[in-house]
Amino acid sequence: MNPTDSPKEYGEYVKKKAPNSPILKDCFNAFWVGGLVCCIGQLIFFFCKYKGLDETSCSTVVSISLIALAIFLSAINVFNRIGKFAGAGTIVPITGFANSIVSPAMEYKSEGYVMGVGAKMFTVAGPVLVYGISASVIVGLLACLFL
Repeated sequence: MNPTDSPKEYGEYVKKKAPNSPILKDCFNAFWVGGLVCCIGQLIFFFCKYKGLDETSCSTVVSISLIALAIFLSAINVFNRIGKFAGAGTIVPITGFANSIVSPAMEYKSEGYVMGVGAKMFTVAGPVLVYGISASVIVGLLACLFL
C-alpha cells in the first residue's frame, strides 16, 4: 500500500485484508448466551421466591448474585473468554457493568491495591456512575419541583 493511493484504493485494500465476520453465528451466540444469563437470574429469583422472600428481596438477591458471579468469572479470566465467544450477549447490563469495573482492576493489581486496583477500578465505571448519579439527582429535583 502506497501513501499516495486514493481512499478508494485504500478501502479496497482493507476489504481484501479484513477477515469476514460471521454475523449470523455471532448474533445467534449473543442471543443464546444473553438468554442463558437472564435464565440464570430468573432461576435465582424463583429459588428465592420458593424460600419465602418477597419480590423486592428476590430482585436484590438476583442482582447481587449476578454481580458476584460476573466478578468471580472476570477474576479467573473466564468472563473475557465468554465475551469473545458471545460478544454482545455478555453485556446484559448488570454482568457487563460488573466486568467493566473488575477487568481494569485485575489488569493493574501488580501496581498495588491502592494505586493499581483502587485507582483503576473506576476508569470505565467512574463516568457511568458520575453521570448516572447526576442525572438521577436532576430528575429527582425536577420531580420534586413539578409533581
